[in-house]
Amino acid sequence: QVQLVESGGGLVQPGGSLRLSCEASGSTFGTYTLTWFRQASGKEREFVGSIRWRTITYYADSVKGRFSISRDSANSVIYLQMNNLIPEDTAVYYCAAGRPIQSSMASTNSYYYWGQGTQVTVSS
Repeated sequence: QVQLVESGGGLVQPGGSLRLSCEASGSTFGTYTLTWFRQASGKEREFVGSIRWRTITYYADSVKGRFSISRDSANSVIYLQMNNLIPEDTAVYYCAAGRPIQSSMASTNSYYYWGQGTQVTVSS
C-alpha cells in the first residue's frame, strides 16, 4: 500500500516557476515508478513525466525542457520543478505510483495509487 500527498500548487504568472512535491508513504515506495499527470478543466488526464529506478526520467513533449522531476529517496518525496509556465499548464496535477512497462507509462490504467491532486493556475 502506498499513500501519496501532493503539495505546492498555486497561482503563478506566465513565465514563472513552481515546484510541486509528492510525499509517499509505504514500505515499497522505492520499487514503484512515480509519475505526474495533469487534468485541465473539461479535458482528459494527461501524462506529464515519470521517474523510475531513482534517476531515469521521461517527459511529455509539451513540457520537455521546462519541467524536471527529481526524487529524494531518503525522504520518500518526488518533485516536479516547473519553469517558464504558460497558461496551457493550468490544471490539477496528480502524482501516481505503479509498475508500468515503458510503452504503458503514459496510461492512467497503469497506476495503482493516486494522490488527491494540487491545483496549478497560470494567469496574469
